[in-house]
Amino acid sequence: MRILIAEDERRAMRGLKNLITSISEEYEVVAEASNGRQALELIQIVKPDVVFTDLKMPYMDGMSLIKAAQAAGISAQYVIVTAYEEFEAAREAIVLGVKDYLVKPITYDEVAELMKRLEKKGGDRGRKEELGKLKERYPDAHPLVIKCLNFIERGYGSKINQKELAESLGVSQEYLCYLFNKNIGETFSKFVKNYRIETAKKLLLNGYPKEELPYHVGFSDPKYFNKVFREIAGMSVSDFLEENNR
Repeated sequence: MRILIAEDERRAMRGLKNLITSISEEYEVVAEASNGRQALELIQIVKPDVVFTDLKMPYMDGMSLIKAAQAAGISAQYVIVTAYEEFEAAREAIVLGVKDYLVKPITYDEVAELMKRLEKKGGDRGRKEELGKLKERYPDAHPLVIKCLNFIERGYGSKINQKELAESLGVSQEYLCYLFNKNIGETFSKFVKNYRIETAKKLLLNGYPKEELPYHVGFSDPKYFNKVFREIAGMSVSDFLEENNR
């Protein structure tokens, strides 16, 4: 398993690296970065299986790093390393596809247990097979738009900030809006909203609990989710389930 560590505290980075490599010879730390910008460059070069990232780093924080890497189409498992006071932010990162989080100070047993979970999840290819379908749907889209679609597929459950996404891609928000609308035929925000409801329908049909569904597909307010669902689907969540369970 190839691992990248992004941590601005040298002692913390060295400690985590020693813990990981002492657990198994199969775990190889292939790159280390002391800030988010450097980490993003290295992720694109070495393409690690797992990225351990601190939340607070110079130039680019851990959450922004994960969003940028996902927008670039990098397939990896992400682990947040956080201080206790940042615990809530770490939990929120789960919706970005973050596999787990470690709260400092980190122990050998915690890391060993986490690595086993990562190996098990890494063997699950079901989610990966789902990724890339938007790219197939719009094969002639501009490369930047393709990166947006990749990000939407991976990050639809998180808060998607179009300005931050544009900055991570190195273009202005206005230019990204123009490209997206031109290539896809609708605005970025409308597309994201429709994609979230499309995903919600699939999850409902697969038995996902409707009480937890709004949060899973990127809505913080269940009432607003129900309103949007009705607008797009033409019926309520309950009516949708009833109609499809006949």
